[in-house]
Amino acid sequence: MQRGSDRLNVHRDDEMKHELQGLLRSGHPTRVDEWYDPEPSADDDPQVAGGPVAPGGGTASLAAVRQELARYLSRSLFPASPHELAGTLRRAYAPDALVEPVERLPRTERYTTVQELAEALTRR
Repeated sequence: MQRGSDRLNVHRDDEMKHELQGLLRSGHPTRVDEWYDPEPSADDDPQVAGGPVAPGGGTASLAAVRQELARYLSRSLFPASPHELAGTLRRAYAPDALVEPVERLPRTERYTTVQELAEALTRR
């Protein structure tokens, strides 16, 4: 249902969709100038203050490990073996504290989602 109270007209809507198309397709900012990009997380963010998330370290929760993995792994990668996942994490410059536990997983396993991978890492 359209109410007609939109601040933007149809042409501006199309312009904005076109501007965001690169960001939505690539998954990262596509601007040349840094000052257009969103600011990084705050200093009091627990993940930043506590260092990188390390699965199996005792302090990392399932949600924190899943979130950290999702930053580096895309959905199109799954299903995948630990060897493939570790290679992708290395190419994405993920921290070693995240890559090494993935490399230690049994090579015969295949994971279909980030959730399954995070569960396997937090169980170990």
